Amino acid sequence: MGRGRHAGYDGQREMILARAAALFARGGYPGTSMNQVAEACGLSKATLYHYHRDKYELLVNIAEGHVTRLQGIVGAALAQEATPAGQLRSLIGRLVEEYANAQDAQRVLTDDVKFLDTADRERILGKEREVVAAFARVVAALRPDLQHAAMSKPLTMLLFGMVNWMFTWMKADGPLAYEDMAPVVADLFLGGLQAVSVPAASAALA
Repeated sequence: MGRGRHAGYDGQREMILARAAALFARGGYPGTSMNQVAEACGLSKATLYHYHRDKYELLVNIAEGHVTRLQGIVGAALAQEATPAGQLRSLIGRLVEEYANAQDAQRVLTDDVKFLDTADRERILGKEREVVAAFARVVAALRPDLQHAAMSKPLTMLLFGMVNWMFTWMKADGPLAYEDMAPVVADLFLGGLQAVSVPAASAALA
């Protein structure tokens, strides 16, 4: 009978993923070696391979773990609120909270997914598309007329851009915390959403 995992196995494994994500985010997946990952984790290379088979497995687990957490966030937010406006506020709040703690993983998902094999890439991007589609459905519920003009997804991507861009200028030690900004993003998006007009080109296609 094989040996069971020790009590701290899962925590150690997650620590390795977090350190590897930081290295990939800073230096890129191709420019990062397993030696660097082992050094960042304070582990021998042999010990590192006890937790993760190779660098490629690290990439898959970082990207898929992140997007799977986003799927969980969507499910919880939609179950928590009954109205589209409440759902969108909950989605934005939870998204900001996740991104605040997962900027390295988000960068890996954005920049390094192209290094995945086709099957892995399509599976992970499929999950990401499901997250975007869930947001777009809520936007469409708030403005059904925009759905017919194929505007729900573009507006959703603008919302994601607003959240992502926030992390490029906001300082962790600044006067506002990320949780303070989530309602601001929601107010700005929901308040501005009602003023959106259908572009002429989109109206012609509707």
